[in-house]
Amino acid sequence: MMSAFGVLLRQRLRRDRLQLTLWIVGTALMAFAGYAGVSQSYATVADRQSILAAALANPVILMFRGLPSGTSEGAFLAFAVLPWLALLAALMSTFLAVRHTRGDEEAGRAELVWATPAGRRLPTIATIVHGLLANVVLAALTALALIATGLPAAGSLLAGAAAGATGIAFLGVGLLAAQLMRTSRGANSLTIWVLVATFLIRGIGNAAGTPSDDLTRITSAWPAWLSPFGWAEQTRPYDTDLAWPVLLGIAFGLVLAGASVALQSVRDVDAGFVAERPGRVSARAALASPHALVWRLTSGSIVGWAIGGAITGILATTLSGVVDRISGENPAVADILKKIGGAAGGLDEVVVTVFFTLLGILAACAAVQTVVRARQEEARGTAEAVLATPVGRVRWLADYMMVGVAAVLIVVAAAVLAGWVGAWSNGDDESLYRIVAVAGFGQAVAASIFAVLTALVFVLLPRATTAVAWSLVLLAALLGMFGPLFGLPEWSANLSPFAVTPVVDGGGVDVRGLWWLVLALAAGGAAALTLMRRRELALGA
Repeated sequence: MMSAFGVLLRQRLRRDRLQLTLWIVGTALMAFAGYAGVSQSYATVADRQSILAAALANPVILMFRGLPSGTSEGAFLAFAVLPWLALLAALMSTFLAVRHTRGDEEAGRAELVWATPAGRRLPTIATIVHGLLANVVLAALTALALIATGLPAAGSLLAGAAAGATGIAFLGVGLLAAQLMRTSRGANSLTIWVLVATFLIRGIGNAAGTPSDDLTRITSAWPAWLSPFGWAEQTRPYDTDLAWPVLLGIAFGLVLAGASVALQSVRDVDAGFVAERPGRVSARAALASPHALVWRLTSGSIVGWAIGGAITGILATTLSGVVDRISGENPAVADILKKIGGAAGGLDEVVVTVFFTLLGILAACAAVQTVVRARQEEARGTAEAVLATPVGRVRWLADYMMVGVAAVLIVVAAAVLAGWVGAWSNGDDESLYRIVAVAGFGQAVAASIFAVLTALVFVLLPRATTAVAWSLVLLAALLGMFGPLFGLPEWSANLSPFAVTPVVDGGGVDVRGLWWLVLALAAGGAAALTLMRRRELALGA
């Protein structure tokens, strides 16, 4: 039994060596770069106190930052990046859990392993141990990266442990979702919704908390304790250094992991506890083309991303007035927003640019998820049935690329319309409508780049499509949103398509890197379709 366990664990480590390296090293580098940004941009206690006072006055900032816990460099760093370190660990863990459970079962590999002396439970137990080891390594390297900056070892170890514990908590969420849902796509969607919901609950708990008299700390309200992200922040690294909230994340993850093992033993192979919606006996005429089939396969996820886009759009315009007022009282807030947004106009333009940068990331995720579906269909063998018809492989890939770009346009259109509604409800002048339209157009072009890049990776490195495509979005998001705050050179931030889109600059429009983006979009799309003509099918993971 132990030899079988060792074989299963080694197989998982070998299969994930590239993906886990990217996730873990990327998280550690983000922690290291975060310190560099804090030390350069907020070098004095007065600077940090000014930002914390602004954050306590603005719930929006608290939704996207951590728990204010003092003005020391370490405590301010935890406020700035700890939620994002925990978020990276959570994403790594959920994808790992679903990939080695429901993903293998859906592909038919799990049934072959279950037929061996390993049985049904041992592969899941190997996945649990695999996920625990990955999070331990992530926690250790993150802590070492922080210690290397000269920060206190106790707080650094606690910050790394908090991120790792959040990863373990969501390892359990992913394992449980894999038992509840019948497909890996459904399981991943469920885990992402849980992740987003708990991230927002943490922010609500902090925003509803009680600030200290000197406006440098917050005592969170009770909703923050309902979220693994909230538990991570309650450790307060470099301040009170509470270790026991880390145990909550670990215990939560292990309880869910145990529940997933129990549920697996009482269900049939390839079955889930959430019933699938029955399909029609015969297809509608609208499904008579391969293009329509792609729409059918991806429409659900596109709707979800569009809802997120609409929320982002309405926040961009309804909150611009609030941010404008707070920034008038505290100029440091305006400085931060201008660093992220890169716009040179008024503060309302900067606020819209910042929110629409987030929108571009959401639209890029929609594009990647749509085009990655081509790889999933190929790996399962269902693409082979389509390609056996008069549909050629170039047209087949082109359909996924076109729907990916259409997904971007739908998400951006939802945001623009919602942004206009928000501007109208606030009675803003007509210039804000133009600002929203320009920002939306620019982010649509930037996000479409990722549909083309995913297709290109799919053609050249089919088995690495999912890992590489999502890594590119993550890297671009980090450079585009956090590069300026971390003090990275301007050229490095400009490597992100999200950071070089057109913006309204006073009375005109600064096109910035628009033409380069259009050229990359055309060249990448042409290259992907040309190379697809001679590529063989690559079945299996």
